[in-house]
Amino acid sequence: MASGDDSPIFEDDESPPYSLEKMTDLVAVWDVALSDRVHKIEFEHGTTSGKRVVYVDGKEEIRKEWMFKLVGKETFCVGAAKTKATINIDAISGFAYEYTLEINGKSLKKYMENRSKTTNTWVLHLDGEDFRVVLEKDTMDVWCNGKRMETAGEFVDDGTETHFSVGNHDCYIKAVSSGNRKEGIIHSLIVDDREIPEILE
Repeated sequence: MASGDDSPIFEDDESPPYSLEKMTDLVAVWDVALSDRVHKIEFEHGTTSGKRVVYVDGKEEIRKEWMFKLVGKETFCVGAAKTKATINIDAISGFAYEYTLEINGKSLKKYMENRSKTTNTWVLHLDGEDFRVVLEKDTMDVWCNGKRMETAGEFVDDGTETHFSVGNHDCYIKAVSSGNRKEGIIHSLIVDDREIPEILE
């Protein structure tokens, strides 16, 4: 009997830890960089059992058993901002299937290309800990290790500075015009008066 229930099978929402030995039908794994962190999405598709299981960061989000229709889609949310994600299951020939991931209605590739235009990301090591800082250019929100930071904006002679703290460290993102219309505004992260190089995700 096909199950139309979208809820997880664990009522307390605490799925037991999974292991790769149990994931015999694992068909796809994606790493998705969002503002709060890089999320790992895993998909199991049992073509003989009709099973579909979606894991986000190791936590079971969707489990469906005995799905007689082997193609279709599974939609779920990822991250602190509850970003919409959809796994599309398409038959390509006979019993071969193609699995594609969409984020906010765009293919993962298109989403990441657009994201590289709308965000800046820096990774730094402070006080023995790694930090991932993300600036969302459209909202000027700053995220650090999954938390939206409290910020204070300030106009300066050559642009703006968005100030925040990471632990006991003073940080700010400086925004200055490149002078080139195509390049636009250049954002730089300064921590303790030292510029941190940007990474490309």
